[in-house]
Amino acid sequence: MLAESVHSVADSSNQGLLLLGGKRAARQASEVHQFGYGRVRYIAAFVVSIVLFTLGGLFALYEAWHKFADPHPIDSWQWVPVVVLLVAVALEAYALRTALREANRVRGDLSLPEYVKASRSPEIPVILLEDTGALLGLLFGLFGVGMTLATGDGRWDAVGSAAIGLLLVVIAVFLAWEMRSMLIGEAALPHQQAAIERALAGDGIDRVVHMRTLHLGPDDLLVAAKVEVSATDSAAAVAAAIDEAEKRVRASVPLRLQIYIEPDLPGRDGGAPAGE
Repeated sequence: MLAESVHSVADSSNQGLLLLGGKRAARQASEVHQFGYGRVRYIAAFVVSIVLFTLGGLFALYEAWHKFADPHPIDSWQWVPVVVLLVAVALEAYALRTALREANRVRGDLSLPEYVKASRSPEIPVILLEDTGALLGLLFGLFGVGMTLATGDGRWDAVGSAAIGLLLVVIAVFLAWEMRSMLIGEAALPHQQAAIERALAGDGIDRVVHMRTLHLGPDDLLVAAKVEVSATDSAAAVAAAIDEAEKRVRASVPLRLQIYIEPDLPGRDGGAPAGE
């Protein structure tokens, strides 16, 4: 019960962190942060993983060790923890249902595991994982309490707490790894990259020499491309072609875009970027 209580406090704090991160990320770009503050949302989600690991997982493991070293049966008010956990299971199942509904609305053809790994927006995947972990944790807690009541052996309570702790540690490590990747910088999703590359080609642009994308935040994308133009086109014609290409690119994906396009002449690739 104590492990699940601390887990609930950690979850509530984490939702507050995500809300704060979303609010801070909405600030306008500044002279110091010229591409804006979108990555604050990734930082908030990374802090969530730390809170889940320490306040949730490590505390539950400590509580399991303490209860196993000094076990106690549940002597009085035996029905209270069972009722509390059953009510919590019902409430958490409803919360998970809401999170699943939101995920299903935006994940498209991706399975839930694929969506959690591929999503560039941290909030729904984090909430999905937290709610799933919370529901499983409550079931582990119910198992530990139930077995303690049935056998009178308080070590079953320690088993339940240990299961909760291990579950939270695994979820926290997975979240931290995913947010680490986003903080380093991930490209647009493959289908978005393909849509952008198709949109770049058009009147006045013969081909895309190379292109790079980088998420500046969940909804903000940097697009840098080198394109081939005709050697006979005037500077005004090239500028007009690039302007039209930018319009097509902005219409191709539902993101806020920072676009930088460099023209090049046939037979002069100007040097491929690192990694090519």
